Parts: sequence; structure tokens; C-alpha cells
Amino acid sequence: MIIPTAEPFFFPGNKIGCLLIHGYTGAPKEMRWMGEYLGKMGYTVLGVRLASHATRPQDMRRTRWQDWVTSVEDGYNLLKGWVDQVFVIGLSMGGILSLLFASQNPVSGVVAMSTPYYLPDDPRLPFIRLIALFIPWIKQGAPDWRNPEAAKDHVCYPYFPIRAVIQLRELLGEMRSALPSVHVPVLLIHSKQAAGVVPENAEKILSAIGSQDKQLYWVENSGHVIPREPDRDLVFKTTHEFIQRVQSPGHAQ
Repeated sequence: MIIPTAEPFFFPGNKIGCLLIHGYTGAPKEMRWMGEYLGKMGYTVLGVRLASHATRPQDMRRTRWQDWVTSVEDGYNLLKGWVDQVFVIGLSMGGILSLLFASQNPVSGVVAMSTPYYLPDDPRLPFIRLIALFIPWIKQGAPDWRNPEAAKDHVCYPYFPIRAVIQLRELLGEMRSALPSVHVPVLLIHSKQAAGVVPENAEKILSAIGSQDKQLYWVENSGHVIPREPDRDLVFKTTHEFIQRVQSPGHAQ
């Protein structure tokens, strides 16, 4: 059963589609305000729910990173039935999936917010497979928020299986290998105040992307979940402007 308020969402609009992808252990709700804004701008918007998310933490024990990719593929194929162009827009792990997907599929552009290039340094990481045999669960880290009101009703698992961290690490490796093959326009959005996914991550992704049309937009007053933070209106507007520029007939990728 899906957690109430964490359901996927769809807003029909014009022939330009926006596929919104939430983050690791999160839910479509993270992207809903952004989806509502883009819907008002006239776009057709689909906010997907990644496999094993927004239900119960135990479901993540059975999930591999390929299942998350499949969730994106399913959303893309559904959206393509409505639109002529698709922009993939992701937060955190959703950004990882967006960039990986764009390296292999015909999308018009990517917006990736708070996206990691690597996991934070932790001396336990080299031994994580062994640790998972004895300590199967890990508590969610301290929140990185600038909007306390949004934090109160944020949907996110309070704990998750360590084996899911293994899958996230493998997914990151896939993304890093794929970045030189991303040739569509890319807009990276990152907070200079980010505590978990520090700003260096965005700079490394920017350098590795193969596209000639790539930019990094910094926000000043946001934590990790940028679409629900005080800078969100600027982020929504910047995303809209990026889509408008890229989908215009005169744009050359």
C-alpha cells in the first residue's frame, strides 16, 4: 500500500512532457510542487514512484538498482504516449537515474537537482557487503532542510536496508561511466549550502557530462530536497526557461 500523499501524479498538458523522478527512500511528493508548477506552464507532467518506495522500508530489501531504472523506463513509455518530447527531471537519486537514462534513450534534456557523484566518505563502505550480513538496517541520516514546514510532512523512510546502499553505490558507478555519453542539454541545480551531497558533486558531474550544452545553477538557501525548499520558485522558473530554450525550433544540441 502506498503511503497517503505519496502517490504518483499526472497532469495532462501540451506535447512537451516532463518526467519527474524523486530521490532515494523518498516519494513522488518531493516533486509534486514542481510538477504542479510545470503543469500550470502547460506541460504534460508525470511524477513516477520508484520501485519499493513510498510503501514500507522492508520492500527495499528485494530491490536492485535495475528495478529503479525500470520504473523510469515505464514512466517514460507512458508519457511518450501523450507527448512529442520528454524532459527528464530528477532529485538526488532521481538525478542519477535521469542522467543514466539520458545516456541511453532519446530525451530532449535533463534537469538534475542535488545529484551525487559519489557516496560520502565512510570507512565502512569497502566492507558494506559483509556488514549487511550482520547489521541489515541503517537509520536515516539527519535531515538537511531550510524549510521546517515542508520537513514536517515529508515522506521518507526513517530507516532502510544496508543492501539498498549497495544498490545505490552500484547505480552511481553506472552513472559515472555513462556521463560522457550524455549529449543532450543538461541543467544541474545544486545548493551551495548542501551538507550531505556537498557542492563538489555537482562540479564533478558537470565536468564529466559529454554534452556541449550544460550548465550548473547554484541556489543559496536550500537543503537537499530543493523542490520543497525556499529557493523552489527560482528553481521552477529556471527549469521552465531551460525547457523553453531547449525545445525551441532554433536550438541545436
